[in-house]
Amino acid sequence: MLQNTTDNSNSNSNQTVGEQGANILNAATRADEMGLAREINNLFPHPYLNALGAILIFILLGKVIDWVVTGVVSRLVQRTKTDIDDRVLEILHRPIFLTVVLMGLSLATHLLMLPDRVTVITVDIIKTLVVFVWFNFSLRLLQVILEQMERHEERFKFVTSTTMPLIKNSVTLVLAAAAVYAVFLIWDINITAWLASAGIVGLAVSFAAKDTLSNVFGGVTIFADKPFKVGDYIILGTGERGMITMIGVRSTRILTRDDVEITVPNSILATTTVINESGGPHEKFRIRLKVGVAYGSDIDKVEEVLLKAANDHKEVCADPFARVRFRAFGNSSLDYELLCWVNRPVLQGLVLHELHREVYKAFNREGIEIPFPQQDIYIKQVSGNAGSDGDA
Repeated sequence: MLQNTTDNSNSNSNQTVGEQGANILNAATRADEMGLAREINNLFPHPYLNALGAILIFILLGKVIDWVVTGVVSRLVQRTKTDIDDRVLEILHRPIFLTVVLMGLSLATHLLMLPDRVTVITVDIIKTLVVFVWFNFSLRLLQVILEQMERHEERFKFVTSTTMPLIKNSVTLVLAAAAVYAVFLIWDINITAWLASAGIVGLAVSFAAKDTLSNVFGGVTIFADKPFKVGDYIILGTGERGMITMIGVRSTRILTRDDVEITVPNSILATTTVINESGGPHEKFRIRLKVGVAYGSDIDKVEEVLLKAANDHKEVCADPFARVRFRAFGNSSLDYELLCWVNRPVLQGLVLHELHREVYKAFNREGIEIPFPQQDIYIKQVSGNAGSDGDA
């Protein structure tokens, strides 16, 4: 007797407060259900008929509650401006009905007055089914909430097409863990040992998948900080330049101008310098055209020609307006720079090509010379003797 008392005290000390509370609640619930079953069987001494009657009554009760939810409550929520409450009611009434019916099955199990072990196992199975019913409801509710948040991106800016899978998977994992924990409590499984084992396994996995985890955390950082998005043109610290085609949990893909796809681990992107050419208040990108003209050229005419070439091009933005800057007096030229903006970074190569062609043609028409670097070499001859050895 003393040994059993000691064993029970050790078992209770190993249980968490939540487990002890759940065990007490389960015991109280079972006692109430069994007490109610005995009272009914005392009044109506036909266990099988009582069990069938209980099932039928709870099915009828579930139908009544389902009618109230789908009929009365749905009419009330239809008056609201949002449709999220309608969608929640649409997925809620079924779990409520199933829960009521399962409660009737639990009571019917007690009414049959089966052996205690069989009754306990059957009731625990029914409770497990209830957990899975509401776990399924939680997953559907999560989908409704995420879709609603995605529809209002201006309010929930962190929910995008790229962050949606990460958020959904993370919340699903938490809900699944909660459901498993509830099932463990129902079946009186000591979760402390499982958590200890999971901690050891998690530590081993973290060491084995160190690089993968760093990439995942890098992806979370990118999703949260949003330094760039799909469609942006970026330049990496290593010099690669291209358009982002996909931002994943582990890596990001970039399509270069050579139509070569580069896969970059997120851990690198999260810790390196990234130039986002599409960032800033707008996506417009400034291009620079450098040109030198000969000394003695009409500088007013030079600036007029350069501005006209930019303003006449269909891909050059009117706002900000194009401008010309006289940069320096070069060794053999007056150095100018034409500054203008294009609507998208991807256009910079084509627009520079066409502006170079147009400026060259315009300079030729206006007689403006583009000099090339040259050096004049003078050879000086020295007359007379260079000296004698005696002078040395």
